[in-house]
Amino acid sequence: MPDLLKVAPQVSPEIERPAPDKLISGDPVFTTWNIEDKDGLYAGIWQSTVGKWRVSYDEWEYFRLLEGVSILTDSKGHETRLTAGDSYIIRPGFSGTWEVVETTRKDYVIRL
Repeated sequence: MPDLLKVAPQVSPEIERPAPDKLISGDPVFTTWNIEDKDGLYAGIWQSTVGKWRVSYDEWEYFRLLEGVSILTDSKGHETRLTAGDSYIIRPGFSGTWEVVETTRKDYVIRL
């Protein structure tokens, strides 16, 4: 593997949906291009269609929205509207909901 890797969805995507017990509304489809998977570090591009589901993070994640609109709501009800160009870090222990209002695409780095 080269030391310099161009980040582009050149790998075959994984297609998933949220687990039924986490789904709140809609029928979101997740498309993930996992570009890096090494020693507990994951990086790639993730996309979701419209819907809402429960989330709970055991990992650390940095992401930047490339397109779309989502609303991330923490367990206390605080809503954060995410739009293209926004960058965030989600720390382990975060729980709440993720709602995709307009199909959303983000690049991400996750550390377990």
